[in-house]
Amino acid sequence: MAVASDPAFKRKVARIAFNTLKWGRDHVPPGARTLIGALLMVGGVFGFLPILGFWMFPLGLAFAALDFPPARRWLDARMVRLQRVAAGG
Repeated sequence: MAVASDPAFKRKVARIAFNTLKWGRDHVPPGARTLIGALLMVGGVFGFLPILGFWMFPLGLAFAALDFPPARRWLDARMVRLQRVAAGG
């Protein structure tokens, strides 16, 4: 069972988050990123339901932040950290 304090689990979560945000930054047009972010945030509000989860809200917020320049600078710095954690460092 995965435990949040397990380093391997943290690396896996960081790798998934980094790859998802990198894909969104590189392949999704700006207006669509905001829409996808809003839909993920709405899904995150209903996280108590099956399939939907509370994990969707922060991911949606990060996706929407890709279109907002001050937030994007902050998110780029966080992505560098996620990449380091995913690499095991």
